Amino acid sequence: IAEPAGVIGTVVTAASVWYEDNQWVLDLAEDPWIVGVVGHVAADKNFADNIDRLAINPLYRGIRAGIDFVEDGDGSAVARAEKLAFHDLQVDIGGHAGDAIYSVAEQVPELRWVLNHCGEPKIDGESPASEWVDYIQTVSDVPTVYCKVSGLVEYSVITPAPEALDYYIHVLEVLWDSFGEDRIVYGSNWPVCDLNSNQETVMRIVRSFFEAKGAAMEKFWWKNAKAAYKYMDRQSL
Repeated sequence: IAEPAGVIGTVVTAASVWYEDNQWVLDLAEDPWIVGVVGHVAADKNFADNIDRLAINPLYRGIRAGIDFVEDGDGSAVARAEKLAFHDLQVDIGGHAGDAIYSVAEQVPELRWVLNHCGEPKIDGESPASEWVDYIQTVSDVPTVYCKVSGLVEYSVITPAPEALDYYIHVLEVLWDSFGEDRIVYGSNWPVCDLNSNQETVMRIVRSFFEAKGAAMEKFWWKNAKAAYKYMDRQSL
């Protein structure tokens, strides 16, 4: 699937919250085709210890998290962000917690964020909901927040997902206007994309949009991802 599309490496995202599962994905990364691993660590009392242990491996590049990462009910949101920043890791963030992300990012400006799946919009071919647009505009004001352009076909309300760019263009226009060509990151979301479409269609949709915008495609396909994840050149390991 990957090689005919020109894909020569990947950052694997994500694991379950079990420490052992994070380690299992790292073990898979003995294959040099995997250039980085974004795991998943529960936002609980063991968070700091687990991050310290996993970050020993330079292939471990961060975690996927939900809004519980930034919600400060236990008073530890900033401490969690500082722990990741200390190890030069990042966080793939899901959910719609724009104000909370903005608040934590202001306090820990060195932490890099990747907004998961285009910010999880409802895609129906029409103009996106104002709540989603507000969320995107809020988080894009933080210069260390990137947006992963993935999940387009998965968030389509039509099944199987349409193949035409026009169906997705309103969402993509908001992302382009908010993040520009330097903070958009391609994500395949394979194999989940196969539930509603296929990898070839996913790549064709985003390629046609960003090429028409005159975007530097090497930034979109890999350079922005390297800036966001700081993934490894495997030959240097």
